[in-house]
Amino acid sequence: MINVKHYTELFFNKESGKERYSLIPKEAENIYKNNSLEKSWEIAIECYENELYYMQMLGVYIIGLIGNKESLDFLKNTVSKNPSWQVQEFMAMAFDNYCKKNGYEKSLDTINEWLKNEHENVRRAVTEGLRNWIKRPYFNDNPHIAIKILSKHKTDKSEYVRKSVGNALKDISKTYPDLIKEELDGWKLDTKEIEKVHKLASKFIK
Repeated sequence: MINVKHYTELFFNKESGKERYSLIPKEAENIYKNNSLEKSWEIAIECYENELYYMQMLGVYIIGLIGNKESLDFLKNTVSKNPSWQVQEFMAMAFDNYCKKNGYEKSLDTINEWLKNEHENVRRAVTEGLRNWIKRPYFNDNPHIAIKILSKHKTDKSEYVRKSVGNALKDISKTYPDLIKEELDGWKLDTKEIEKVHKLASKFIK
C-alpha cells in the first residue's frame, strides 16, 4: 500500500503552503526503476484510484513510463476523462514519456491516431505533451514534419487544443522562423478561430 501521508508531505511545502508538483516526475521514476513492470503498474493504478489529485498525477506519470499498449490505452480511455486539469497536464507528460520510450518516429502512427480522437484531452495530450516539439528526437531533425502535423489541427473544434497548437508552432518559430512563416503565409484566415491560432503562432515572426 502506498504511503499517502509521505507523498502529501513531499508534494506540499508546509511552511509556504505551496505545491511542489515538480517533484512528482522524480518520485515516479524512482518507483518505476525500483520495481518490476507488474509492480509499477500495480502502484500506478493504486495511486490513480486515490481520491487525491496529486496521487493521481503520480500514478499517471508512472503509467507513461511503463509505456506499453495497456498503459497507453488506460491513458486514452480512462485518464482522458479525469476532470482535474492538473491530471490532464500529467497525462500530456505521460504521453511524451510513452513516445520517448518507444521512439518518436515509431510513435508517429500513435501520434496521428490520438490527434483524431474525439476527446479533446486526448488530442491536447499530443500537441501539449510534445512541446517543445523540435527538442524531441526525430522532430529535431525533421521540424517540417512537426509543423505539418500541428498545422493540420489549426481548425480543431476545441479552443483548448487550438491554443496548444498555436503555442507549439510559436515554440518552433524561435528556432525556425522561416519555416513557420512559410507555413502561416499559406493559411486562409477566413475564421476567427484560425486567426487566433495564427496570431499565437506568429508572435515572434517579424
